[in-house]
Amino acid sequence: MEAIKSGHKAIPGFSLPIFTDDEIHTLHQATLDLLEKTGVKVESEQALEIFDGSGAKVNKKGNTGIVKIPGHIIEECIQSTPGNITYHGRKQEHGYRIKPGHVGFSTFGECIKVIDPETRLIEPASKKALGKASLLVDYLDQIVLLERPMGSLDKPAMTQSLHNFEAMVSNSSKHIFMGCNSGQNARKIFELAAVCMEGTDKFRDNPIITSFVTPTSPLELVHSCCDVIIESARAGVGVAPISMVLSGATAPVTLAGAIVQHNAEVLSAITLAQLTKKGTHCTYASCSTIMDLRFSTPAVGAPEFGIISAGLAKLARFYDLPSWVGGGHSNSKIPDAQAAYEAALTATVSALSGANIIYGAGCLDSGLTFDFSKLVMDSELIDNIFQVLKGIEVNEKTIALNIIHEAGPGGEFLTRQHTFDHMRQMSRSSLFDRRNRDKWMELTNGKDLTSRAYEKASHILETHKPMALPSGAAQTMKEIIKDYEKSLGII
Repeated sequence: MEAIKSGHKAIPGFSLPIFTDDEIHTLHQATLDLLEKTGVKVESEQALEIFDGSGAKVNKKGNTGIVKIPGHIIEECIQSTPGNITYHGRKQEHGYRIKPGHVGFSTFGECIKVIDPETRLIEPASKKALGKASLLVDYLDQIVLLERPMGSLDKPAMTQSLHNFEAMVSNSSKHIFMGCNSGQNARKIFELAAVCMEGTDKFRDNPIITSFVTPTSPLELVHSCCDVIIESARAGVGVAPISMVLSGATAPVTLAGAIVQHNAEVLSAITLAQLTKKGTHCTYASCSTIMDLRFSTPAVGAPEFGIISAGLAKLARFYDLPSWVGGGHSNSKIPDAQAAYEAALTATVSALSGANIIYGAGCLDSGLTFDFSKLVMDSELIDNIFQVLKGIEVNEKTIALNIIHEAGPGGEFLTRQHTFDHMRQMSRSSLFDRRNRDKWMELTNGKDLTSRAYEKASHILETHKPMALPSGAAQTMKEIIKDYEKSLGII
């Protein structure tokens, strides 16, 4: 699907300004002040050496240390980070090119439960279910990238990320975003990816994976986060630092304060990537929201989730970095009206901010549960959001003054050529029913939207065939994983 444009300043279509230029600069300067005066805790000797060699101030204690990064280093690293990049898929047409204001959507990750589309029962996430979800993503044009929708919880924890990659790449040819969990795992996952691309050189030229790395709030880069950043940068694989601040719990309760802390955490990780290898692709990512202090739960369906995401998308635009923010999540436990209301609000707000990638499709239960019907319904919601982003085109043809003159008082427009020429620009529904009640009963026998979405998901899973892996790649991946698990003493 062609990306839809949104955002503020010189971008056509509807948009949300969110911050003034002065406010953006205020947030940026506050972030630089935080990184230079307070700094971040780094739990990796290798990362400490990289920071120290760049001119950052490192106060080392054993294998950890506090790193205070001067503003000029941060800004130089931002400048060396590519802005317009392509997230490559195994299938060339599945590549997603980032340009200013282009908006795309992806799934949420990493859910630990799944609602089975046939039994409608909640089950633990598994490698098989992950494969099915990946297959559904492969089919849906509205989903431009595949973030691991759930984990392979039936596999060993130490190597679960390898099983995640195998399930996803076997069932979809779209670009994959996922966590590697350790530097050692990252190297093995890149080996698997090279097999699927028929060689290391081809994989380096067209990396089909981006590594999620997670700074720990407040202001920490733990050992595994640093290792994956360094391994990815050296392998030519992009990284997506995704901070998860909780306003009121792990960050200030005020949204501006939470945004500054989030920004500092993400920029510190991007700086490490650039100091490791200049020009490394970095995606500015967010999973930040408020903590509902009444229940001690992250409120991913709250309006503040969309507000924070939109604000961070604007900061990413200021830095000329591709953005990955939340939208479409829900705190509801089932795909009901609450799920629809919450998903629509946060996804639309994030889209109007011009975020490049908005993740959350298929997500329920505060990010704990994946649902196949919600992913199908979300795909139609996305079509409607795209229609909103287009805004209103104003020119001689669209004003159609001559057509109105011709029709005159009491006239009609249904049979006119102008209507035929422009009718395909109007929004269309598929699952969202616009028929009259009698026709709806005739065609659906009164089934509600969720039931029909489950049926559509099941039909897709039964009939859709993804792009095949190269000959022998599936078996080679299994052997690599098996040998790796043997070396770790797992089997």
